[in-house]
Amino acid sequence: MNDYGEKKNLTKAWPTHPAQEPSETDIREAGAMLAAGETVAFPTETVYGLGADARRTSAVEQVFLAKGRPSDNPLIVHIAELSQLNGLVAQITETEQRLAELFWPGPFTMVLPAVKDAVSLRVTAGLDTVAVRMPDHELALRLIRAAGCPIAAPSANRSGRPSPTTARHVLEDLDGRIGGILDGGPTGVGLESTVVECIGPGRVRILRPGGVTPEQLSEAGFEVELEGVDSSVAAASRIAAKNSSTPIASALTVTEAPRSPGMKYAHYAPRGEMRLVAGSREAVRAHIQAAADHASAKGLRVGILAYDETASSYHADIVLACGSLARLETAAQSLYAALREFDERGAEVIWAEACPPHGIGLALLNRLSKAAGGKVDRVD
Repeated sequence: MNDYGEKKNLTKAWPTHPAQEPSETDIREAGAMLAAGETVAFPTETVYGLGADARRTSAVEQVFLAKGRPSDNPLIVHIAELSQLNGLVAQITETEQRLAELFWPGPFTMVLPAVKDAVSLRVTAGLDTVAVRMPDHELALRLIRAAGCPIAAPSANRSGRPSPTTARHVLEDLDGRIGGILDGGPTGVGLESTVVECIGPGRVRILRPGGVTPEQLSEAGFEVELEGVDSSVAAASRIAAKNSSTPIASALTVTEAPRSPGMKYAHYAPRGEMRLVAGSREAVRAHIQAAADHASAKGLRVGILAYDETASSYHADIVLACGSLARLETAAQSLYAALREFDERGAEVIWAEACPPHGIGLALLNRLSKAAGGKVDRVD
């Protein structure tokens, strides 16, 4: 098998003309490629995923090779119909059934007991569970139906890099290393799905924060715990919003085999060294500007990642506003594109403002901390 140290043939793209939308023929061709054991990148409402037939180890191995992904990092299986859970999942509790009814299709993944040999062991990383979601994106659903199989799909980027929210991002990382790409335009949520496991009747544990927030789960009547949020995120959360009501029952760094994607390894990182700064707004601004000035004096190319409300107060080589603090969903949508822009513009060091951990802010803070490799400056 090609080890993808060198590129394969050029990646096929649908539609063939950039001004067009993918046609039914395009979707059928992409589905046939998946059914034949090839890899295809496709849009979801969160980020672009790199798909393969979840049942075929040879197909799934191409995903790991193309991404350079650690072998003990499980994959999420994407389905288009609830009926696809039959033969895939051993059982569904009443709580899990209610979660599916409320949050599928959507940016929501459940870790469920797997039927033995229903999917490749590479998908489950040898665990007895499988992570499943139904994306809220018409092209993704049509592609899964066209392929006729459950699709294992992590984000369509080189492992550790910022996740892709456009087809161009996918090709920057994987052109020539994957079979095809279905271009559906920019994604909506911009951050990966929330991953949960049920821990009792009406009780869920969030393994990875994402597009469905703890508040939404609580408002739906579920008791919510958090796990897999590393200590730097927890500390940044406390400083960014000391009066936060977000429940953090467990804040720890995962060292064992992760039960879901996003729990163990560094992710989302730009090439420049990045630090996250948390604290009061004025203290954060002063700290970042002083650090940026010091780095500039040493001849480094400096980047600052801020928000619409604060970006104009900074001076550096590259100052990017990734969205509004008042509407953190806009920052979530723009985060990965901003991190990639720092790369394109040659940022060597980057300072990023933290955000309050309310709503989508918890997931945004999680991704910022991971992009910074856990390096958080805490200021008051």
